[in-house]
Amino acid sequence: MSDAHVTGGAAAGGSAPATGQPYADNAPLIELSEEPIELSNHDPDGEPERKLLRSRRARWALAVALAVGLAGVGSLGVAGWRVAQQKDADLATPDKIGSLVRDDRERARSTADYLRSGFAAQIDLDRSFGAVYVDPDDESRPVLVFGGATLLWQPERDLDTLFTLTAGDTGEVTDIREVSAGPLRGVMKCGATSGEGGDLPVCGWADHGSVVMAMFPGRTVTDAGNLLRAVREKIQTRP
Repeated sequence: MSDAHVTGGAAAGGSAPATGQPYADNAPLIELSEEPIELSNHDPDGEPERKLLRSRRARWALAVALAVGLAGVGSLGVAGWRVAQQKDADLATPDKIGSLVRDDRERARSTADYLRSGFAAQIDLDRSFGAVYVDPDDESRPVLVFGGATLLWQPERDLDTLFTLTAGDTGEVTDIREVSAGPLRGVMKCGATSGEGGDLPVCGWADHGSVVMAMFPGRTVTDAGNLLRAVREKIQTRP
């Protein structure tokens, strides 16, 4: 390369630089290296460390992605297993449940059928039932149970909807709370509605194979939840 191509260098014959300013006599000479001039902040010595850092970040991002994917697959697997376990529910109305006996008198059967048909009109069921149970020593506190079997993909949502629909006949169900569903799992909730004799506890359960509601005149909401768990264990079975 000739001197004329070096930007900022002196022209041949010692003429002044392109700026038009003369060089000072004692100014040090600038020696241009034959090696290429590095114009970036690139540090060759630090490149292996940065490559290692990028590699670790890439592996970590991949690990996180795999973990999220596996968690999603795991959730789907658990949900699928739960549906398969609960979907084929059998519901019966035994003659006795603890101290309670099924009331087969005409009035009780008419009431049970009314509740069953009204419930079945609100949700598509494969099989439906209704029954009234009483304690022979205190018939003033009957248990009215009605519901059916069907495949439910979102049991809690459907149960919440049924609580809302039940309000059409008995008045709004308030203070709805989740209670223990017991060994059969699923979801169970209780609330109360106002009746002629005072507050009327209303409870229900739902899983992927059944949905049932019950009314408990003369009892507290807490007692109603405990009693429904006991009733469920006698009414519901799975293969």
